[in-house]
Amino acid sequence: MNEIGEFSLLLALFFATYAMVVPVIGDRLGKWQMVASAEYALVVVFGLHITAAICLLVALYSGDFTLDYVYSYTNRDLNWLYKLSAFWAGQKGSLLFWALILGFFATIVLLQNRDRNRTLMPYVVSIISATLLLFCLLTVFSAPVFEKMPFIPSDGHGLNPMLQNPGMIFHPPTLYIGFVAFTIPFAFAMSAMITRNFGDIWIRTTRRWTIFSWLFLTIGNLLGANWAYVELGWGGYWAWDPVENASFMPWLTCTAFLHSVMIQEKKDMLKIWNVTLVAITFALTIFGTFITRSGLISSVHSFGKTTVGVFFGLFLIGVIIFSTYLIITRASDLKSSNELDSVLSREASFMFNNLVLLGAAFAVLWGTIFPVISELIRGQKITVGPPFFNQVMVPIGLLLLLLTGLCPLIAWRKSTTINYLKNFIVPIAITFIGAITILFNGITEPLPLASFTICIFVGSTIVIEIMRGIVSRAKTAEENYIKALINLFWRNKRRYGGYIVHLGVVFFFVGLTGAYYNTETEKTISPGERIEIKNYVLTYYKYDYTKPNETLKKLKATLLVERDGEKVGYVQPERNIHFSKDIRGRLAPQPTSEVAIYTTPKEDLYVIFASLNEDESATFKVHINPLVFWVWVGGYIMGFGSILAIWPDSREKKRFLARHAEA
Repeated sequence: MNEIGEFSLLLALFFATYAMVVPVIGDRLGKWQMVASAEYALVVVFGLHITAAICLLVALYSGDFTLDYVYSYTNRDLNWLYKLSAFWAGQKGSLLFWALILGFFATIVLLQNRDRNRTLMPYVVSIISATLLLFCLLTVFSAPVFEKMPFIPSDGHGLNPMLQNPGMIFHPPTLYIGFVAFTIPFAFAMSAMITRNFGDIWIRTTRRWTIFSWLFLTIGNLLGANWAYVELGWGGYWAWDPVENASFMPWLTCTAFLHSVMIQEKKDMLKIWNVTLVAITFALTIFGTFITRSGLISSVHSFGKTTVGVFFGLFLIGVIIFSTYLIITRASDLKSSNELDSVLSREASFMFNNLVLLGAAFAVLWGTIFPVISELIRGQKITVGPPFFNQVMVPIGLLLLLLTGLCPLIAWRKSTTINYLKNFIVPIAITFIGAITILFNGITEPLPLASFTICIFVGSTIVIEIMRGIVSRAKTAEENYIKALINLFWRNKRRYGGYIVHLGVVFFFVGLTGAYYNTETEKTISPGERIEIKNYVLTYYKYDYTKPNETLKKLKATLLVERDGEKVGYVQPERNIHFSKDIRGRLAPQPTSEVAIYTTPKEDLYVIFASLNEDESATFKVHINPLVFWVWVGGYIMGFGSILAIWPDSREKKRFLARHAEA
């Protein structure tokens, strides 16, 4: 069966090459049969990758240790669910998984555009196929999925213990989906440039693809943060790790694009800006993959140094040259037909918002690649850590949050002084009262005070806008307020989905601000002794030792938790020793921590079992992390808002088809 998978990948390489070259030739010669054959070839590539994926999954599940990949990421004791998730846990499997997702999305695009965008489709097919060809080359030559072992070992090396976590079942796939989905907007944008279709049809065609990509980038980043929080055992959820940054940068530029396309749709402005943002975002998805897989950076998330990085580096250079050439040569045709009427307009606020987002992306990019640059120039790698990123990104983040509240209050084009007073007076009054309340509750430090105050301002503007819409609809449609709320959101999904996303951002910032007040302590204690931290008392009761199988030893400590003198319950952090087998069957220990977290909306009690000593005393690290609960709540709300914004709308579809027919 492995031979079938290997042959499928070879065939996929041939058909991907065909689908990349033939549609362009067919379009130039006016041979639409050639274009159609290329589209069929693209579907065939997807089918071949499905075949290869099934072969790999069967090998992983059955424990076929004749394959190097199966040996490297599974063993006989591994849970069947983690055996299947090993598909994307390693370099080779994840590349096949990436190609599989892109083939699936390409097939959907072909189905969606059977009878429309026919001028663009030859080049859309070619660009998607060129990206697919990269992964075909990798899975055949640089990272062969079905590479065999020189001999058949009795058992596998096993999956990295840190990846044996539910979060890692979902985190990589969601992030990959977010990365891959943005290939579609990039393909349509570049095709529009090639064919000189400079209207907004390509934007409207790919709007849901863009939101879809943004949604999965958001979920992927949040799942990764949650995995780091519960698995790595250091007390936090974001460390400005290079690989974290690699997934954060395209999220920033994609966010900028989602805001600026509204200006092109409404005012026929920012055409060149939008195409540039699409190109930058796609390039950043490739760049993130490049630094993860090239060995240039050191990270718990990254893969080892292989020739894969060379392929991605060359492809990235090609993408930059290709998109830059198209944008420069079409610049004169991309000029806006309208100009800003006022700097105090919603258009101007969106543009400023975009500049700040792009500045944030550049700051993260600079901090990420600076160690590499310093090593190339000075021969010494200078690490840029969290202090740099926090110092730069905290003010940028607060500015972006403030703009989130200002934009809905500012009218399109121009607005009178009376309108400004009308829109701003209530939110400012609420914010003032909120700030005074915060001060009276003892929050006097400048940064958290500013952050909480801005959160109140933004939250109040969103709620007020929603209430105005409900009241207006209730009056005009003669509906009760509950029905008006439902119909308002359902008939204006994009607008109010955006408001919900912004509300999620507010809760997210509330959670982030809580990190300013994090408290931690570390202490070695014997059974019966206590650790005191803030208003908590933890009493070490006992530890239990178990050995579920040959490759795992578990130490579980039990601590009684009291808060303000009252019993809360027990926490049971774990210290586990995983044993991975080398190629000779020898066991190598790898300790990991399973933290215990007691969560409330106010704060998390976060307990790490650091070590057990010979005299049965144990070392514990205890953190009090305020408001972390709201980080995850904010993520859920952002996800819900994105789903609402992306949900199909029959009226919008009719308007789109009418505009498409006119174009």
